[in-house]
Amino acid sequence: MELPEAVHFGQNDLPFVDIGDGSKLKVLQLRIGEGMWIIENIFQAGYEVETHQHTGPVYGYTTSGAWKYREYDYVNRAGSFLYEPAGSKHTLQCIEDDTRVWFQMYGSNINLDAQGNISSVVDGPMTLAFYYAMCEEQGLPRPNVLVG
Repeated sequence: MELPEAVHFGQNDLPFVDIGDGSKLKVLQLRIGEGMWIIENIFQAGYEVETHQHTGPVYGYTTSGAWKYREYDYVNRAGSFLYEPAGSKHTLQCIEDDTRVWFQMYGSNINLDAQGNISSVVDGPMTLAFYYAMCEEQGLPRPNVLVG
């Protein structure tokens, strides 16, 4: 019986794309059947992700910088681990330049407007399509994201 092999990506094997204000996104993996998607971001101070609610759990690990949720007092800094249960609702705000965060998400993000109405829904396949489009727009080769 042949055993499956581990998959390795070096630091520069998958490019970051600019998503505005100097902040960046990299998609690492998408498991369609599991509804799982893993991304890495580099945020600049002042970058804000619109208020959103998760349909599945989210795991976040901060490797540099600092960010928080408008709705909470704690600050995520290098070495911080964050668990967000399905149904949690918050607004991500970056408070230091070059804040680097890795997120493993399940399900979708339901984005909400100021009145709490659904403004959009984002999931792993949509994020991967956006990532590929941004790579093309920014003149980067199509990355070999781990998709299964």
